[in-house]
Amino acid sequence: MTDTQALIENRPPSVATLFLERVEATPDADAYRYPVPAPSGRGPDTWHTLSWGESAQRVYAIAAGLIDLGVLPEERIAMAASTRVEWILADLGVLCAGAATTTVYPSTSADETAFILADSGSKVLIAENAAQLAKARDRRAELPELAHVVVIETADATAAEGDPDGWVVSLAELERRGAAHLEKNPECVRERVAAIRADQLATLIYTSGTTGRPKGVRLPHDCWSYMARAIEATDLVTSDDVQYLWLPLAHVFGKVLTAGQISVGHVIAVDGRVDKIIENLPVVQPTYMAAVPRIFEKVYNGVAAKARAGGSAKYKIFQWAAEVAREYAKVSQDNFRRTGTASVPFGLGAKHAVADKLVYAKLREAFGGRLRAAVSGSAALAPEIGFFFAGAGIHILEGYGLTETSAASFVNPGEAYRTGTVGKPLPGTEVRIAEDGEILLRGPGVMQGYHGQPEKTAEVLEPDGWFHTGDIGELSADGYLRITDRKKDLIKTSGGKYVSPAEVEGQFKAVCPYVGSILVHGADRNFCTALVSLDEPAIMAWAKEHGLDGKSYSDVVASQQAEELIGGFVQEVNQGLQRWQTIKKFRVLPRDLDIEHGELTPSLKLKRPVVEREFKHLIDDMYAGSREA
Repeated sequence: MTDTQALIENRPPSVATLFLERVEATPDADAYRYPVPAPSGRGPDTWHTLSWGESAQRVYAIAAGLIDLGVLPEERIAMAASTRVEWILADLGVLCAGAATTTVYPSTSADETAFILADSGSKVLIAENAAQLAKARDRRAELPELAHVVVIETADATAAEGDPDGWVVSLAELERRGAAHLEKNPECVRERVAAIRADQLATLIYTSGTTGRPKGVRLPHDCWSYMARAIEATDLVTSDDVQYLWLPLAHVFGKVLTAGQISVGHVIAVDGRVDKIIENLPVVQPTYMAAVPRIFEKVYNGVAAKARAGGSAKYKIFQWAAEVAREYAKVSQDNFRRTGTASVPFGLGAKHAVADKLVYAKLREAFGGRLRAAVSGSAALAPEIGFFFAGAGIHILEGYGLTETSAASFVNPGEAYRTGTVGKPLPGTEVRIAEDGEILLRGPGVMQGYHGQPEKTAEVLEPDGWFHTGDIGELSADGYLRITDRKKDLIKTSGGKYVSPAEVEGQFKAVCPYVGSILVHGADRNFCTALVSLDEPAIMAWAKEHGLDGKSYSDVVASQQAEELIGGFVQEVNQGLQRWQTIKKFRVLPRDLDIEHGELTPSLKLKRPVVEREFKHLIDDMYAGSREA
């Protein structure tokens, strides 16, 4: 048995056990860093640190507080909060009490929040603030199993603690009650942890439904224990790393990172405020971070737009440097694949050195100057953007997984990463490609099933453990997986030709620095069309330089100039596509797509059916007058 096999096969039954082991092994090492805003919001945040030992004190107090409230093993504790250190501590407290966390995005509507609380049978809700509390309070009559709401924001909790039945308590009060409970029963938390079974429910994550109600994905303790050990076995992260975590912890991608951190023992700097990412990076100086493609796309667009705003000479330098970066990355990755050495010809290396001084070094500084690697997941990263960052020294390791597979089924292997693929399966995960190209997965990370929906479970999970992902992919001879599309998203035109919208969209994102989102449409139509939204900072900077200064965003995106600008990029992309793939018509949307309108998931993934419904009139207009209309 190899060391990797031993590490995984001898895993403990739960992450709660791993947490106790981590605290015992490195009690004084830093575990979490988190920002505390300046009074009145003036001035920079102050970053505080919790050691593993200090974290354990709070985790045990939360766990004991839940036990004091009467919470039993496997009972669900819902969490409705943004990414913050209290989310992690509370989640660990839930796990150490032997209970199970039901995750709720803070952006979830009151109606859907009530559905999740009821469907999961959650006994306690840990709510971030008054807004999240209100979602439960307004539906309290419909939630008879919800015995308590614990509010993180102390001021909001204090205002609500006037409930005569003590339905609302603050997190601080829960911890005080837990500390008192521990004085009377000092072993209560350890006893709960020791009693956890590997197959016991740990997390219930509701998938973002684009049609109908979301489904609750049941992930037992063993899923997270396996993921924690498998991440450690990849050697992609070490105990010396500093990870910047901003991803939603209600999402499986964010959640799996916390499991891996406990096994490895590195530091996490946690702050879910997306608008603070650019500001935080130079402060946190991460060596490792995970993100979704939209973040890298926005950074790329921002750099390109800034260069363009600097005048034609500066923009030409950027364009030249971008092409050098892509060529450098492609050549070095190809040579590494063939020879094991990422060498490049002397001339290309010389050009790269010049471009590094002019462009790449500044880009790396914007990421904090110490970033060793970034992991991208949740959706496909346009390969040309991936090659750009790789050539600039920002190594993006694409990975792949689903909520139903605990997030991390594949990841690119360090130096041997290949842009455009999602790498190799994690140790212990099996993969095969079905006859129709669908990716099937089997392993300890696969869910138990959908909560209370055996029929839905049977549709995707075979009796022998193979899970149908719904994604189409290809495996290379040496085991690298390339995702080509969602099975249900493949377009078949009325002419019988298949089109991968993700492939066309990725190519457009690589050439157009102003795109916010793009959706290619064409199923059962005789040609493809596109809906394009524009990134506000990037397009407004362009507008200022092109006679539209002073105009509003809505005026700019509706202008003839903007349409001609995007039309040029559409023509550029079409030149590299097969005839049936080309975008014949497009419409610029009046606003960028967002979470608030339900067009993006909280992990910034495009919800195609929602967008197509919302902008059906624009799609219909593009096909009006064609032979099929």
